[in-house]
Amino acid sequence: MLDVRRVLLLAEVARRGSVTATARALNYTPSAVSQQISRLEAEARQPLLERHARGVTLTDAGRVLVERAERIERELTAAENELADFAGLRAGTLRVGTFPTVGASLLPPAVIAFKEAHPGIRLTVRSSRIAGLWRMLENREIELSLMWDYDWCRIDRDDATVVPLLDDPPALLVGDRHPLAHRRSASLAQLADDAWITRADNHPVAEALTRSCRAAGFEPQIAYEAHDYQEAQAMVAAGIGVALAPTLALDGVRPGVKVLPLRPRTAVRRILLVRMTDHALTPAAQAFAELLRRSATARS
Repeated sequence: MLDVRRVLLLAEVARRGSVTATARALNYTPSAVSQQISRLEAEARQPLLERHARGVTLTDAGRVLVERAERIERELTAAENELADFAGLRAGTLRVGTFPTVGASLLPPAVIAFKEAHPGIRLTVRSSRIAGLWRMLENREIELSLMWDYDWCRIDRDDATVVPLLDDPPALLVGDRHPLAHRRSASLAQLADDAWITRADNHPVAEALTRSCRAAGFEPQIAYEAHDYQEAQAMVAAGIGVALAPTLALDGVRPGVKVLPLRPRTAVRRILLVRMTDHALTPAAQAFAELLRRSATARS
C-alpha cells in the first residue's frame, strides 16, 4: 500500500517544481525529500518524477497520483474543519440522561442556556430510572447523566466518575386544613399518627419515607400509593394523608397543599452528574456540565 504521507509529499514537489524548493518550504533537507520520493516510486513500481537541471516534471503515473493526492488533501482539510467545528461547539450531537424530577427542575435552565450559546449542536435528552440510565451510559447512548443517591445507597463504581451537584432534602406535604398547615416547619414525629401517601412500585422515595419514619420511632400508615408527585399532591389536597417529597419535585405546588421544611432534615438525596470514566467528555459535554453546575448553584 502506498504511504499517504509520501503521496502528499509528491504533490508538494509537483506544486513547487523542485525537490530543493520543497525541502526549503518544509524545513527538510533535499536528500530527505529525494529519499521519500524514491521510496514512493518503489512502492508504485514505476517512476513518478522526471528529474532535470531546472527541476522536476511528473510522469503520467505521477500526474494520476498527484490528482489523487489533491483529493486526499481536500478531504483532510474538510476533516480538520469538521473537527474544529466540534471543538469550537459549532456542530455535533450531545446526548444527555436525566430522571423526571430533575428533568422538570434543574435541567431546563441548563438546556435553554446551552441551546442559546451553541445553536449548531443537536441536544437530545433521555429520561429513565437509574438502571436505564446506567445502561445508556455503558452503551454510549448518552455521554453523561444526571442521577441521585442516598447515604444508604451511594453510587460506588470504579468505572464511573461522579460529581455531586447539590443536596435535595425532602419536604412535608400537608393539606391546607391540616393542624400543622400554618407551621413554618415540622418534624416527622409530629405526624406519627397521620396516614401517609407514598410512591408506588417500590420507588426510592417510598424507601426514604419508611427509613425516615422508623428513625423517628414509628411505622408509616400507608393510605395511598401514587405514581407521580402531582398525583400525590392531589391526594394530600383531598385530605387522604400527608406525604414526603424531594424539594426539586415541588416546583409546582397545587392549591390546597402546604409545603413544610422537615426539621431535622433526613433522607437527603444527592443530585449527581455521572459519566463512565473511560469515556472522555466532548467539548460540548464539558460545556453542558458547566451549565448544570451553574443551575445547581442557583438552586442551592
